[in-house]
Amino acid sequence: MIRFFAAPIAAIALLSVLAGSARAEFFDSRDVMGGGPNFFQGGSSPIPRTTVIYNGNYAPGTIVVNTAERRLYLVLQNGQALRYGIGVGRDGFRWGGVHRITAKKEWPDWTPPSQMLARRPDLPRHMKGGIENPLGARAMYLGSTLYRIHGSNEPETIGQAVSSGCFRMTNDDVTDLYSRVSVGTPVVVLNN
Repeated sequence: MIRFFAAPIAAIALLSVLAGSARAEFFDSRDVMGGGPNFFQGGSSPIPRTTVIYNGNYAPGTIVVNTAERRLYLVLQNGQALRYGIGVGRDGFRWGGVHRITAKKEWPDWTPPSQMLARRPDLPRHMKGGIENPLGARAMYLGSTLYRIHGSNEPETIGQAVSSGCFRMTNDDVTDLYSRVSVGTPVVVLNN
């Protein structure tokens, strides 16, 4: 009796694995926001969040993005900062300047800007927030720019130049940063 059921169960298991592989090959999200094939899987950052000595001339509470290092610093008291790994803009999409966080959203909706749609007309015109959304778990909007510090379900892209100008973090890291800053927080983007 066990042999009678074992073959169909094995066949169903094999079909499930093959179907999952076919789905993974069919949709590769790296074209959406410039990342890799694990968009829906999440995971931890290849660059762990850590407290470091920081000798910048910025007030505690300031966010400093260093695009060359591909790191984001939240300046703390006593010459320290929290350092996070980030994904930055690809060649031609990196920028610098000083802004403030003007809005914060949990599981934000995503409406690709017209500039991105001109490059990628196949993108959706709007996506509701959620695990499949390229902005991830949290987003902090930077001044009047098109750019955000936002989450990502593609941890393998952290530490790389992959975006269209936004700064991406793992969902764990962006949730941590989001809880530590408020609207009005200054953000200094260094593009050396």
